[in-house]
Amino acid sequence: MQFANSITLPLATYEPRHFLLSVDGPVATVTLNRPEKKNPLTFESYRELADFFHACAKDEEVKAIVVTGAGGNFSSGGDVFEIIGPLVEMDTKDLTAFTRMTGELVKAMRAAPQPIIAAVEGICAGAGAIVAMASDIRLAAPSAKVAFLFNKVGLAGCDMGACAILPRIIGQGRASELLYTGRFMSADEGERWGFFSRTVDSGELLSEAHNLARMIGTGPTYANTMTKRMLAMEWAMSVEEAIEAEAVAQALCMTTEDFARAYRAFAAKEKPVFKGD
Repeated sequence: MQFANSITLPLATYEPRHFLLSVDGPVATVTLNRPEKKNPLTFESYRELADFFHACAKDEEVKAIVVTGAGGNFSSGGDVFEIIGPLVEMDTKDLTAFTRMTGELVKAMRAAPQPIIAAVEGICAGAGAIVAMASDIRLAAPSAKVAFLFNKVGLAGCDMGACAILPRIIGQGRASELLYTGRFMSADEGERWGFFSRTVDSGELLSEAHNLARMIGTGPTYANTMTKRMLAMEWAMSVEEAIEAEAVAQALCMTTEDFARAYRAFAAKEKPVFKGD
């Protein structure tokens, strides 16, 4: 397998080889960009995306990330001919290297300190559905159709963390139905089930995602990072452990200048301008 080059910082100057990237103030937008094939992923794009989200931890200027797809679709998942075909010819060692590499993308998204917003329209299937699932917030156009298609190609639904993450979003029973059947979930159904925060008209989807990202990006950076970290860590905690961990986390947030800045603004009847310190 040939993988992409290492990510260079700052992200605002980085030019990806396998997706589009734009940075506008505190918001970075990642666009999966193979619209003629509904934006499938390849060995190289998996690797470059994982490297990108790892690099996000080192760029303090980017405060929130939007992930979307070009041409009216999010992503059709792994490219049938560029990924699935070669996988049939691989041995166990190479296959395990591949599945660990794809899982690395989800781990990198979850480890990135920035909240990630998926703006989903059209087809969002297989690994594309996983990328949406691994995001912190998901918005959908009415055309969005989500499917975890793994069993359709003879594979288990336990791919890239699906059996761990999806039940926590929509519940065990609903996740089981999607993973056992591989059927498509509509935008309305996804909103009812809690997979999508809300549906947005197609023409307004990306601007709504950017507005939300900008709102988060202009908030208290350290506190937002702590929120994301605790949302992940508390999966493995008892309620008692979580309350204690949150007490420590919140006390740390109270030492930031943003906390003092918010108090001063409140006292002056002004809106606080957070600076991330």
